[in-house]
Amino acid sequence: MKYKAIDLFCGAGGMSEGITQAGFHIVYSNDINKQVEQTYTNRHEQLGLVHGENTFFQCEDIRNVNWQEMKKNLQSLPFFQNQQEILIDVLFGGPPCQGFSRAGKRMKNDPRNFLFREYLRLIHEIQPKYVVMENVVGLLDTRLDGFKGVFGDTYPDDSLITDLLASEFEKIGYGHLEPRVLDASDYGVPQKRRRVIYLAYRKDMPKPRYPQPTTPLPEQKVTVHQAISDLIIQDEYRHHHTTLSPYQKERKNGKTVNRFVDTPLNQELSKHDKYIVERFKLFQHGETQKEIRDRLKKGFDPSPILLEKIKHDCKNDWSDEQWLDICRNSPTDDMINSVLTKKNTRKRLAPNECSPTMMSAGDDFIHPYEPRALNVREMARLQSFDDSFVFLGKRTTGGMLRRVDVPQYTQVGNAVPPLLAYAIASEMIQLLDECTSDLS
Repeated sequence: MKYKAIDLFCGAGGMSEGITQAGFHIVYSNDINKQVEQTYTNRHEQLGLVHGENTFFQCEDIRNVNWQEMKKNLQSLPFFQNQQEILIDVLFGGPPCQGFSRAGKRMKNDPRNFLFREYLRLIHEIQPKYVVMENVVGLLDTRLDGFKGVFGDTYPDDSLITDLLASEFEKIGYGHLEPRVLDASDYGVPQKRRRVIYLAYRKDMPKPRYPQPTTPLPEQKVTVHQAISDLIIQDEYRHHHTTLSPYQKERKNGKTVNRFVDTPLNQELSKHDKYIVERFKLFQHGETQKEIRDRLKKGFDPSPILLEKIKHDCKNDWSDEQWLDICRNSPTDDMINSVLTKKNTRKRLAPNECSPTMMSAGDDFIHPYEPRALNVREMARLQSFDDSFVFLGKRTTGGMLRRVDVPQYTQVGNAVPPLLAYAIASEMIQLLDECTSDLS
């Protein structure tokens, strides 16, 4: 029998992908965004999880979701026909983390910080055997003002979220393990991505366990080269790829189901003008925007295209030889600003290392071999998605639309790496099997 799971704040389905790979049947999912719903339901139909038949997806603000309505929706499914009682084995979810993130400005009263209260409320209503909550590391030192608990208790201002969670879990009848920071690169993901994982359990159930790392040693890590070298687009760089790595074979064959994909979708490239291409060529492997700026201050040799841009931006009557002499020996800040941008988060990936944490913007990272930004599929590979997982909707967006749109790049960047979710969910499956065995 398959154990039943619910995935809240599911996004495009990174956590769900790992949950299904482990063997769970996801009976209910929720997210507020229509764009991620399109990707999520399409993928789940591929896997035999069809909305309205054996699973239910609710596109709704979590504050408007309650267990009574969820049960009614589940009982309407042919899969649950004539079942009066619906028991959930594990509730998974990652409440929105932007308000906890250390990457930007944090505000104690950011409304997104309070959505984990809704998660606690639904745990109390659903009463699953186990709970898995994922979030950013910043959650561990975030403090909130005016937090009101599931039963209406108001906590003192400046309370640590970890203290609030400990208190609330106890009040709703759940024990929990001390939260642990897991690095996705320790579980076969070619990416250094650290996330806080909370494991909670109903008081009548045995304590859960965190998964043991599968790739903890440096020589076991999956590198950027091993993850994406087979996806090189331009002929002049294809010599960097020779044979498929085990990781590439697994992504092509599909860990979730046997769905071999020879040419995966989502490989559309951004259209870079000639100046951007030359700028990207300046970056060395593993070099950040700050590091390249410091290096260029010591002198550099601009390509003819960049030299023309410098001459256009900085304006002077010098000859080409004079321009080149200054660039090579004592370039001015204006010259360096002409060939770089103000985007301080950009970095060129190092092929023989894990990638840094994937973000939601498509141009944060430069391909390790080609002078271009990563495409959606390459980001998905670095997140450990199977090649058969297709991301739908807009590829990217910009300006004020970033506040509301969840395009493909954002869907990938916001996702829980499936292999990390798989490791956690597999441990839960083993524990549930042990519980079933003890009862028999």
